[in-house]
Amino acid sequence: MKKKNILYLLLIFGTVLFINACYYDKADLLYPTNTGAVCDTAGVMSYSLRVKPILQAQCYSCHTATGGSGNINMSSYANDKIIGLNGKLYGSISHASGFIAMPQGGNTMSSCDQAVIKKWITGGCLNN
Repeated sequence: MKKKNILYLLLIFGTVLFINACYYDKADLLYPTNTGAVCDTAGVMSYSLRVKPILQAQCYSCHTATGGSGNINMSSYANDKIIGLNGKLYGSISHASGFIAMPQGGNTMSSCDQAVIKKWITGGCLNN
């Protein structure tokens, strides 16, 4: 009887071990690179709520009214609109050929930030 019980225990243990050994995880589902934030670019893009905070964090420290780097002054909506409409803003943040890649010496803007700015530009650079 003891021998039979030991065989049953070994069989159960082996089955559990076998089932767990066959478990397959998809790493991209378990450990996504996206932090869960969704890049919302639906509707009209708000300059004051979405675009300006990005520009303040990424651009304004160098491109100010007092001696803007590269003679680019980004200290106001009017100036941001000009470089948005003439293509310099998106060309530089997307690292397009023919433009100086920005932020210079820093990391590339996130694809979401780039999409927000592009949506604002294609929407006519509204002051909203």
